[in-house]
Amino acid sequence: MAGTNDTENTQPVIGIIGGSGVYEIEGLTNTRWDRIESPFGEASDELFFGELDGLQLVFLPRHGRGHKIPPNAVNYRANIDAMKRAGCTELLSISACGSLREDLPPGTFVVVDQFIDRTIDREKSFFGPGLVAHVGLGHPVCARLANTLYESAQEIGIDTVKGGTYLAMEGPQFSTLAESELYRQWGCHVIGMTNMPEAKLAREAELCYASVAMVTDFDCWHPDHDHVTVDAIITVLLGNADKGRALVKATAPKLADRNEPCHCGCHTALESAIITAPDARDPAMIAKLDVVAGRVLNK
Repeated sequence: MAGTNDTENTQPVIGIIGGSGVYEIEGLTNTRWDRIESPFGEASDELFFGELDGLQLVFLPRHGRGHKIPPNAVNYRANIDAMKRAGCTELLSISACGSLREDLPPGTFVVVDQFIDRTIDREKSFFGPGLVAHVGLGHPVCARLANTLYESAQEIGIDTVKGGTYLAMEGPQFSTLAESELYRQWGCHVIGMTNMPEAKLAREAELCYASVAMVTDFDCWHPDHDHVTVDAIITVLLGNADKGRALVKATAPKLADRNEPCHCGCHTALESAIITAPDARDPAMIAKLDVVAGRVLNK
């Protein structure tokens, strides 16, 4: 499928990044799997295209079908680039997480609005030597998308909290008790391994981005749940999966009527971000960023 580098004036295309079953939504039509090539390497999997009431949806299993890729090995740059090449203009992130608060028990959904990035070994920018850019990330989540997700969750009866800080850890191991207690002191609400640098890259690609963190467990700080196990997480995750699909189905149609750039500025994030002088820009970097930053580089 031909991509676009202009998110401002196109019909919304909703991208969903999540678990390998998030695309199993009743009512999807014209479905197909398609591999989207990216100059940043291999995306996690083929992209799954479908239509819901005339709205184009594009799904990407973040860890690949069958959960083959650990969070620290996901090619986040290729994933975001591929989604934009597929025409996506807004991204909904669905991910499992641990809770750092007593009032966020397993089964709760959190529409996060802030992140603390503690990942240490991931490519975090599309830009670099030869083409430097600095995007604003004070508010890393699109408030318009986040509000719509929260409203949809309320309407369909999902126990959801609006707002919260997501601590992104490197993984793939779970936290130590000392780390878990530290993150609680920092005021974090949930902990996961996937939303960074995903959110940063979405901003650089001028895509609206919002994240729903599905709580599967209390992190190891909790005295009654001090040993996080994969079996326990999967049990809750399976229950959350149906709610996650229902949330996507309820939210997507509400995003169809956007007929102008996002008022949060997501679609124009690069407007004044590129600092490298035009005559000093590396042509190879310009070519590599043809879709991510083509709107501003091709002016």
